[in-house]
Amino acid sequence: MGDIITYQGIKPDVHPEAFIAPGAFVIGKVEIGAKSSIWYNCTVRGDEEPIHIGSGTNIQDGTTIHTSGGIADTWIGDHVLVGHMSMLHGCRIEDRAFIGMGSVVLDDSVVETYAMLAAGSVLTPGKRIPTGQLWAGCPARYMRDLRPEETEIHAEQVARYVKLGEKHTAALKQA
Repeated sequence: MGDIITYQGIKPDVHPEAFIAPGAFVIGKVEIGAKSSIWYNCTVRGDEEPIHIGSGTNIQDGTTIHTSGGIADTWIGDHVLVGHMSMLHGCRIEDRAFIGMGSVVLDDSVVETYAMLAAGSVLTPGKRIPTGQLWAGCPARYMRDLRPEETEIHAEQVARYVKLGEKHTAALKQA
């Protein structure tokens, strides 16, 4: 299990069925739901404002999640995929959204349900990706609507990461 750190008397609320990988840090006002996974070398730092991570969500290796002190908390819904090495800062990621590897989502931005931010993109402050759309680039902009098969793949990947988190939990218990 990664480092769960109490900050100013506030301990993160991590569901017992969540997986926090060794080398990950979860700090302060953070809530993590059932079957979610925080992978290796992630930082989830709720030292200024709260961070909510729903159920069945995966935060992949090397991702940083923080808030914008006094401006916005960070809220991540259920069954969200956050790709490796992403940065989420003071934003809202709704249920079943996808954040591609190496993406940055900045203050007061929203990624709606079944919306996708492509790998390596930067969603600038205050932007909103509507449901069912793919945005990409720096700064990110609308590319096209998502196809039905892309949302099906999303559901498969969520289930895959839930199982992978369970496997890693079991392996660490045996070690």
